[in-house]
Amino acid sequence: MKIHEYQAKELFKQYGIKVPKSVLCEKKENIEHTIKDFSVPCVIKAQVHSGARGKAGGVKLAQDYQNAIEIANEILGMELVSKQAGAKKVNKILIEQAVDIEKELYLSLTFDRANEAIALILSTQGGMDIEETAKTTPEKIYTELIKDNFNPLETVSKAGFHDNISKQIADIISSLHKLAKEKDALLVEINPLVITKQNEVIALDAKINFDDNALFRHEDILALKDEAEENPFELQAQKEGLNYIKLDGTIGCMVNGAGLAMATMDVIRLAGKNAANFLDVGGGASSEKIEKAFKLLIADKNLEAVFINIFGGILRCDFLAEGVKNAIQNLNIKVPVIVRMEGTNKENGADILNHSGLKFTVIKDLNEAIEVIKNI
Repeated sequence: MKIHEYQAKELFKQYGIKVPKSVLCEKKENIEHTIKDFSVPCVIKAQVHSGARGKAGGVKLAQDYQNAIEIANEILGMELVSKQAGAKKVNKILIEQAVDIEKELYLSLTFDRANEAIALILSTQGGMDIEETAKTTPEKIYTELIKDNFNPLETVSKAGFHDNISKQIADIISSLHKLAKEKDALLVEINPLVITKQNEVIALDAKINFDDNALFRHEDILALKDEAEENPFELQAQKEGLNYIKLDGTIGCMVNGAGLAMATMDVIRLAGKNAANFLDVGGGASSEKIEKAFKLLIADKNLEAVFINIFGGILRCDFLAEGVKNAIQNLNIKVPVIVRMEGTNKENGADILNHSGLKFTVIKDLNEAIEVIKNI
């Protein structure tokens, strides 16, 4: 789960990490009053779940009150388009005190699954071009796995810091590590972490992603979820207990099992098309759940066809066939429905579909699926 910058900074403050003074604004009619009570220069920042906001025009510096009001009105309500997240409507802005920046750094903690440890990444170069730094001067980026004998001051020294701000950076690393462990964060990132001209180290930005599977332990974190930032299809799927991810293709998928879903998307690509979604109904899906899955699929206006690829084990093929038949009858689905079943009672399942009076295309193998999808 992702949260907004302003929410992440509130968490930072709880863990003793310095952040600039700021105030949130959600309504245009409140902009002028809010800014008049603030001091300038200030920075107006779009609050959306996206990186690269600055490059997309979502972060701007205002030197005086009138300029701040104009920028705030421009950003609040705009459609921010970034390479990382596509188009996002800006429903909230953060008005933040500008600071005198001497140097920009980069700091993050992320979970390294391969090594089953938290990895620290620290760079003497931060800001909007951190990706370019990683490509052109990777030696400026220091990475270390956090072990039991981890010493933040030693880490800061190894990363190339040897002046009087080292202790401040080490303290921030310790606080971030504590936050990540206590709140089950998969990523905690500060970009940029800045050194001011007054020799203070301040988190100018804040990004935290949490482990969805651990949210049951953190009601306080779950309460920070902004449903307006969620894909409506995926949000509905979560409520229905379905594993669904919206994609940008035109062939809807329904499968049982994540591995089979990935293989099914490969088959669709081999046919020259792209999958419209990832949808795993699970091993013990009921007829009701299958119908809910179909509702999600057909709500996609770009859909050209539905490809059902099921391995019958716990979910028997004849049981699936009844559920699919009922769903199509009840929902009046117009797009072609291609079905491939293997496993328990697959012949019975095929008979149910073939004698349903509905326009199913029941196929025997994936090679046939490729040919059928090619001709849609």
